[in-house]
Amino acid sequence: MNSALKWMPLVAVAALATAGCAREGFYDDRNLDYVEAKRSDPLVLPESRNDRRYEDAMPVPRANASRLGSDPVDTPLPSRLAAGRAVERDFVERREVRSDRWLVVGADPGTVWPQLQDFANSRGLAVQGVDNERGEIVTGQGRLSVRQGLRAGDSEVRCEQEGRPVASCLDALEQHFSARSATASAASLSGQRLATEDRLRFTQRSSGEWVVEIPLDIDRVWAELSHQLEADFTVEGRRQLLEQDAENHDFLVEYMTASERERGMIDIILSPDVRQTPQTIRLALESDGSERTVLRALNASERRYTEEDARELLERVAGLLR
Repeated sequence: MNSALKWMPLVAVAALATAGCAREGFYDDRNLDYVEAKRSDPLVLPESRNDRRYEDAMPVPRANASRLGSDPVDTPLPSRLAAGRAVERDFVERREVRSDRWLVVGADPGTVWPQLQDFANSRGLAVQGVDNERGEIVTGQGRLSVRQGLRAGDSEVRCEQEGRPVASCLDALEQHFSARSATASAASLSGQRLATEDRLRFTQRSSGEWVVEIPLDIDRVWAELSHQLEADFTVEGRRQLLEQDAENHDFLVEYMTASERERGMIDIILSPDVRQTPQTIRLALESDGSERTVLRALNASERRYTEEDARELLERVAGLLR
């Protein structure tokens, strides 16, 4: 066979491939695949269905149309990646403020709820009532409940009898949840779900002061913030937790402010102290109703402290709570 003829099949294949590329490009363009797709009719369940077996797996809250264009828009908090990072922690942890105690589980209420029901069933508790919307189980031994935690993706689990925490029950619940993962099947609990943007609001008052508004009661906020600051504000000369007061709901910290970190060479030369030193600041929680708390960052020294310093610190602290 002529050697030139040996390459004919290869040349033909290459020509076909080249033609295909010229017509549609090197990669298949899928942009027009669904242009003519039509919406099908929604699924309709039979009238004889059991309504208890069908719940909204991903409920969407109704929009409040009266707010559109009427109220000023609050500045949303920055992402946790841009501010402080919440510390690494266990799947189940305890929180405490004065005589109140509860558990924080690292999963949303829809995931924790079926696990709480499993706990009641496995322990043989005399269940007297179950409220799926509120996340409560009433038993002869006490009341079990789950609700949205302060941080997104967290749940608070309580075991109470006549309004008081039951220590032995909390111990058993801690063991129960520690033995389970965060991948359990989810239930509705639509009333428990809060959008991240609705949880923490970063706003500036007319006086110029920056504050963080948190739609939870002050004791719950203080307990969570205490835990996070104890774990994160531990760097000497940069950020440290000095004192905390549960009665007054405040914390005294040392923090290297943004204006101190960013001092230029001229400022350092003209300053009587050329060292960068942290500033003493009081983080104060103030109650603004039964389910609303305001976080402030107040200067606790005679040194210069700007509104931007307060804003930058609040961004970091708020990041620990997201």
